[in-house]
Amino acid sequence: MPLLFPEEDASDVRLRYKPDVINGDMDSIRKEVLDFYRSLGTKIIDKSHDQDTTDLHKCITYIWDFAPDANKSSLCILVAGALGGRYDHEMGNLNVLYCFSSLRIVLLSDDSLIYLLPRTHHHEIHIQTSVEGPHCGLIPIGAPSRSSTTTGLRWNLNNTEMRFGGLISSSNIVVGEKVTVQSDTDLLWTISIKKL
Repeated sequence: MPLLFPEEDASDVRLRYKPDVINGDMDSIRKEVLDFYRSLGTKIIDKSHDQDTTDLHKCITYIWDFAPDANKSSLCILVAGALGGRYDHEMGNLNVLYCFSSLRIVLLSDDSLIYLLPRTHHHEIHIQTSVEGPHCGLIPIGAPSRSSTTTGLRWNLNNTEMRFGGLISSSNIVVGEKVTVQSDTDLLWTISIKKL
């Protein structure tokens, strides 16, 4: 967080943006960092016994369990720093989108965002052109798509088959403020983010 506010004192930023919970297997957090946040009252949930799920999976499970039932259908989780590191971690984060496909989870990096478009819905994506685009993609990472159709892209799909080893809609361009997507399989939507 201090890097986002370079003009401010790093300790002030850390105190202002103190996490309520640190949840994970604790294999990559430095002891002094853990002790610092523990001393501030941050709840520490050590899941080191669970090596079958990623830290992100553990955190999403915690958020889901913590959220009141009335709010679960409208829950949207923004995951900052989810992309741009080790490739196996990135793939683990993409897998979490599929594990929790009924939730709206947005993975955010310095230059793009990604979320899952479940095949069970017709999607209308409203583009905030001041911060998003124009580059985008639709990726059938979970399974091939026999039929995907879009509007609002420079190269629209019209009942198009997409699969790895064949066509995928990468390096496409958003041409308006609304994109629609219908597919027979789950697709990852990725769009570039403009530097502010």
